[in-house]
Amino acid sequence: MIMIRIKLLLLISVFSAKLYAQMPEAYKGYFRNPVGLPMELVANFGELRPDHWHMGLDIRTNKKENQPVYAAADGFISHVGIRPQSFGRFIIIDHPNGLSTLYAHLNNFFAGLEEHVTAQQYEQESWAVELDFTKDQFPVRKGDFISYSGNTGGSQGPHLHFEIFDTKTTKRLNPLLFDFPVQDNTPPLLTRLAIYDRSKSVFLQKPLLLPLKKTDSGYIVPKMPVIKTGWQKLSFALQMIDVMKNGGRDNGVFTSTLYLDEQPQVKFVLDSIDYSETKYINAHIDYKHDYNGGVFLQHLSALPGHNGAEYKKISGDGVIYLTDTMLHYVSVDVKDTDFNTSQLNFAVQFSDSLAAEIQQEIDYEKFLPNKLNELKRDDFEMSIPETGLYDAVPVAYYRFNSNAYNAISALHQVSDASYPVHTPFTVGIKPVKTVPAEWKDKLLILRTDRKRRQAKKAEWQGEWLTAVFGEFGSFQVFADATPPVVNSLGKGDTVNLSPASRIIFTPTDNFGIKKFRAELDGKWIRFTNDKSRNWIYIFDERCPYGVHHLKVEVEDLAGNTTVKEWWFKRYPYTPPKKKAVKKSASKKKVTVKKKGKK
Repeated sequence: MIMIRIKLLLLISVFSAKLYAQMPEAYKGYFRNPVGLPMELVANFGELRPDHWHMGLDIRTNKKENQPVYAAADGFISHVGIRPQSFGRFIIIDHPNGLSTLYAHLNNFFAGLEEHVTAQQYEQESWAVELDFTKDQFPVRKGDFISYSGNTGGSQGPHLHFEIFDTKTTKRLNPLLFDFPVQDNTPPLLTRLAIYDRSKSVFLQKPLLLPLKKTDSGYIVPKMPVIKTGWQKLSFALQMIDVMKNGGRDNGVFTSTLYLDEQPQVKFVLDSIDYSETKYINAHIDYKHDYNGGVFLQHLSALPGHNGAEYKKISGDGVIYLTDTMLHYVSVDVKDTDFNTSQLNFAVQFSDSLAAEIQQEIDYEKFLPNKLNELKRDDFEMSIPETGLYDAVPVAYYRFNSNAYNAISALHQVSDASYPVHTPFTVGIKPVKTVPAEWKDKLLILRTDRKRRQAKKAEWQGEWLTAVFGEFGSFQVFADATPPVVNSLGKGDTVNLSPASRIIFTPTDNFGIKKFRAELDGKWIRFTNDKSRNWIYIFDERCPYGVHHLKVEVEDLAGNTTVKEWWFKRYPYTPPKKKAVKKSASKKKVTVKKKGKK
């Protein structure tokens, strides 16, 4: 078993067009389709997502929930999790071959597992739980029913999210390399070529964008067989997707290889990836172009601060150096997991006259990749770790006074959120006015940009307030003494919930909700929080018919709490019958006399 596992990981780590043929017989047909429907995909492994690559397959469930989900192979359920957003309700099965499978966005688990998870939720008094199991607790055989499919967590519609990963390292493996019944006869689609001047940061320029045309001999740049440039250091990116029958629109490509004068330079391949590496997608795409409403442009070479394993150097790093005025031929091969191939061919040539027209870049303060970056002002500090940036970005610091009654500091704007950050950084802000005693532990640092806002509880460090963030933007300290708002359960001294099947609360707050707790007749009751907005309790045996007391407590990020209590009654309910509309047996004929001429 160990030798088979080693062979498989070696095969996955070394890309080859003969991958399928080399896969050990033990793995051909080892995993079955985890649903009882034809295996059609909504998204593939490597689909481009905000801040991450898609790490598995999204399998169609006919746009319906509660389709049976089956164990893909023999093993045992090693973990069950319930998370808001993210996977929602999910199961992990460990298999004897050293691999594990994950099934996410589920509804109810099979009866024994569902009962055990519910008991643990009530014991921990938490809807969100993470539970580990031994191999003797919930063993499964290939094809055993394990759950119903659903739409829980961060899912945008009913489907099954399915992953395969190495049990020991947790590195995710491309499931389409495991002989599943998914046919793909269509090569990737190439739409646009982007060219960058790599003498400067990719974030400090707009790329040259050229449309592509498909021909019988591959893709070309129409009407431009030779691209003349004044740049001596070039890199390229492509707008490209893996086209699949009934597949998603942003499917990621499996691999791309860049050639210069017929010599392979660098290869990008998504055969396996770890969750700790998936944020490097922000260095793989032109993040700024995407943030500002552009398409996904995927770099064919790594940026200076990209430290992931997706790019494999061959005879170069993908940055092209033009040291003469001769023609140089560039090719790009793009493949999917079935090795359907699309090829782009063009030539580049350095031009002295075009180089003379390039204006000298203005030298201004920048944050740089692969070094510790610190910004220090009288009442603002920022420290970005060495692994924080992919390429140089402008510092661009501005300070603004604020008249807001609950603002404790000035507003500090640093750079722009269109520049990606890989590793979170620490922000420190010194208050500009005395903080009242009652506000000392009610302070938040709010980060805003033109798309998002995020608040973090501020921590005192001497005279400074600090918090950790993962994006540039504007930062300011606010006092929050306003408790959350909780909607009412209903009217009356004893609310009549007999017609209802559930209770829903949607608490709101000016900065954000931290905690929700509900008690029924003095005991914790399970409200789900699947989409991070509504808290929902569906009536079950823990709320029998009769009169009950409900207490709800909501806490915000600053520690302000709101407590509300109600009495409600719940009895068997029969909807009133609609009154039948009697139809008359006969209709009276109305005669209208028309006026005639005199």
